[in-house]
Amino acid sequence: MNSFLYITSPLDQFEIRNLLSLDAPILGNLSLSLTSIVHGIVVNQINAKNGQVYFPLMYTLFVFILMNNLIGLVPYSFASTSHFALTFSLSFTIVLGATLLGLNKHGLEFFSLFVPAGTPIALLPLLVIIEFISYLARNISLGLRLGANILSGHLLLTILSGFTYNIMTSGFIFFFLGFFPIAFIVAFSGLEFAIAFIQAQVFIILSCSYVKDALELH
Repeated sequence: MNSFLYITSPLDQFEIRNLLSLDAPILGNLSLSLTSIVHGIVVNQINAKNGQVYFPLMYTLFVFILMNNLIGLVPYSFASTSHFALTFSLSFTIVLGATLLGLNKHGLEFFSLFVPAGTPIALLPLLVIIEFISYLARNISLGLRLGANILSGHLLLTILSGFTYNIMTSGFIFFFLGFFPIAFIVAFSGLEFAIAFIQAQVFIILSCSYVKDALELH
């Protein structure tokens, strides 16, 4: 009867792998993963101590943006990151969160962030206004950069696809001529795939820099 206690699960014969890992043998010795990439960004942009605290947030944000960017490359799909309603919501939330974080940690001293070091007293009012406007512009620039890059790439693919379809349906000869723009579309789709990763990475880098500014006031 005790022999039944030693029966192992049939699932033990399978190997469990991280679906988001880039450690596949096809990539050779490039022992990189999304986790290590984001962790490196967070630690380098903030610091080795405080960066650990904000890693789960930044990793979740990175994966969310990356997956939405990649979904947009699937035919007849929809990329939510190409709409400014979502990208501005993300950027306003990040900047607002960083601002509240700075106020909670430093109090009124947080506003020293708007005063550049070594500023002459005569220029202080003007530079404070400029720094304040620049700080508010982060809400726009962070979301606009992501949404504009994703939207422009998808619009170009849509225009090229429609142009190629019209050429290939115009006649027998034009059908073969249509393979030239198809080759360009395939190449540009590969570029869009890279842009999907780059834009997610840029968003995380800037978000980490805003958190660092709130924590260290520089």
